[in-house]
Amino acid sequence: MFIHATEVKFLEGVEVEVSFQDGKVIRYNMSKMFLKYPQLKKLKEDRTLFLRGHLDSLGNGIIWNDELDFDCMSIYENGEVIGSFETSLNQKIATLLIKTRDKKHITQKELARLSHIDQGDISKIEKGVGNPTFSKVEKLFNALGVKLNVTVK
Repeated sequence: MFIHATEVKFLEGVEVEVSFQDGKVIRYNMSKMFLKYPQLKKLKEDRTLFLRGHLDSLGNGIIWNDELDFDCMSIYENGEVIGSFETSLNQKIATLLIKTRDKKHITQKELARLSHIDQGDISKIEKGVGNPTFSKVEKLFNALGVKLNVTVK
């Protein structure tokens, strides 16, 4: 499963706070990875470098420079959940689609074949940047063998 990051904040020391498209806010201390990835120690030694980090364009990782980057899924899976926020409908659809597809072990390419929806469109929907019609969302979930039930509150 891959949930994209939507925002990163740089805290004291080498801690980061990352918001994810499913609404979770997770704190992670980068020093946990210093033994495995010694090059990350530069982040502790150079505060300016640490603060220059940013999310890549897809929300897959934090990038500091050509030699230093870190996968956001490691933060999602190993960090401490410290809060949550309300997500948009597109983000909720994205998260549900990713989780369902992952649970069924179906790739985007396979889902495109099953649903007759372009894989590029599926990618945009899963990033939360697509603006799918209800009909398209229904086709995707039907292709995954899931009945879609919508409740309005």
